[in-house]
Amino acid sequence: MLEILSVWIAGGLTLCIFSFLYGDNPVYKFAEHLYVGFSAAYWLIYVWHFTIKQMVINPIAARDPGAWMLIIPLFFGFLMLSRWLPEKYSWISRWSIAFTVGIGAGLVTIGQIQGLLLPQLRATILPLATGKWTTNINNFIIIIGTTTTLTYFYFSRKDTGIMSRFSRIGIAFIMIALGAAFGYTVMARVSLLIGRMVFILGNWFHIVKPL
Repeated sequence: MLEILSVWIAGGLTLCIFSFLYGDNPVYKFAEHLYVGFSAAYWLIYVWHFTIKQMVINPIAARDPGAWMLIIPLFFGFLMLSRWLPEKYSWISRWSIAFTVGIGAGLVTIGQIQGLLLPQLRATILPLATGKWTTNINNFIIIIGTTTTLTYFYFSRKDTGIMSRFSRIGIAFIMIALGAAFGYTVMARVSLLIGRMVFILGNWFHIVKPL
């Protein structure tokens, strides 16, 4: 009985979301607010159980070595809650926000360099004579595409002469990349739509074979 009820609730909420195709309506608003509310409640419980309790409260209660250092992030966490106080005291939260943004910027910069920039450089420095003509063509296209794309973003010189021709080739590679990314996004959304349609027609109405 519980499984049947869950299928009907899931199918009904799916149709409520699909009702947005007709236009903004109260049924869609209800499903949207319900989804946001459940997501917020889930992450609140998740953060409490796996972050605050296991990483702060339990080590301090067990008096683990070095647990006293957890007081520092706990202090900054309480400072961030001062955003809920009147404007006279809410400025205190800027200390925590600035600290968090600074750490995030440093980690993102290192991650971008090690995870994107350096691998991209290694993937671009390729041999043009490998013994296989297909590999040679692929490597040549990668080198030309990377070089011309960087030329398009080189704003220190006027876009004239050979620089203009290179930048136009770079524009073509950029459009191809954006088109591929957009196609991948559409394909991912279509796969989600197919999954929900199979759920409605299979698990709910039993018209097709469920997954």
